[in-house]
Amino acid sequence: MTESKPIEMSLDALYSGFRDPSTIASMIAKINQKAEQLTQPMRVMEVCGGHTHSIMKYGLPQALSNKIQFVHGPGCPVCVMPKERIDHAIALAQQENVILATLGDMIRVPGSRMSLAQARAQGAEVHALYDPMHVIELARDNPHKRVVYFAIGFETTTPMTAVVIEQAIALKLDNLLFHVNHVLVPPAMDAVMADGQANINAFIGPSHVSVVTGAKIYRPAVEQYKTPLVVAGFEPVDVLESLLMLVEQQLDGRAELEIQYRRAVTNEGNTRAQELIDTYLEPRSEFRWRGLGDIPHSALKLRAEWQHLDAENVFAEVLPQTPIDDHKACLCGKILKGLAGPKDCKVFGRGCDPQRPMGSCMVSSEGACNAYYRYGRISEEIAQ
Repeated sequence: MTESKPIEMSLDALYSGFRDPSTIASMIAKINQKAEQLTQPMRVMEVCGGHTHSIMKYGLPQALSNKIQFVHGPGCPVCVMPKERIDHAIALAQQENVILATLGDMIRVPGSRMSLAQARAQGAEVHALYDPMHVIELARDNPHKRVVYFAIGFETTTPMTAVVIEQAIALKLDNLLFHVNHVLVPPAMDAVMADGQANINAFIGPSHVSVVTGAKIYRPAVEQYKTPLVVAGFEPVDVLESLLMLVEQQLDGRAELEIQYRRAVTNEGNTRAQELIDTYLEPRSEFRWRGLGDIPHSALKLRAEWQHLDAENVFAEVLPQTPIDDHKACLCGKILKGLAGPKDCKVFGRGCDPQRPMGSCMVSSEGACNAYYRYGRISEEIAQ
């Protein structure tokens, strides 16, 4: 009797059905046919860098009807960090006997004078993490130093930060502090819609955020602004199915919250993760977003009972507080608000590219400028 072997399947094989060329072509044809019935262009804002990259990678703007216009919103947590928060990270890293740890994309984002990478080159101890739990090992291995975890991300990564906080408390790691920069999607959407300049009439909602929070978090925006929203997966077929659902809503005169990514997203989300977050974190009164300005209740901070773990509290005297504007030549702020595209920027691909980024939209792997730079040639070939 032969021994059975475990079935191995690569991610490409697993998702091949969602990238099937014939399925993609069929859906594009169906969307374009229905889009001809639209009386006005459908300006769709995706609120996730993962969607931006998928849209550009598969050349969807060139393949779809010009009645469907993509607008890239504030969907990249690295991109929306204002320079003063990056300056906080640099100031912390430059303190004696301090180790600054953060996720990889943050290392090269420019602050007002330098990036964390440049601070590291000057002697600051900066660690790039690919798993937030590694900061626990870092604190254990360096008991005579203070380790600061510069936590970033939307609702997707917030549960992991809460787990790290919980572990730090349980292990009594008094040398592990937290500088919390977790931002929230719905207030940013509200800021874009309340401004009115971007003229958005449809949203593609981020699925990984919704796995944690549930799709319910978007309902207030849908009802207040009468704007349809579909929570979508990241594969091209996911995005296209979501667009078809949005076009059908427009044609029917509906403005509803729908879930395309039902294989992972529910209305209520992961209630255990939500409870864990609420145990350690709470909304700030306001938070300054790059490009969007101060948005009320749009980010999280440590609860009062955990202030002794808060690096903003412990190192308050050395952290700069003055808001800092972006480089005048960089349009990242307008791009995040849906008022400009990457190619509208005069320094795009000239003075600014992924190796020499002037703005956060280029340095981050989820940034719109990064996506256009990486996949722009593919899109041009599809258009031809």
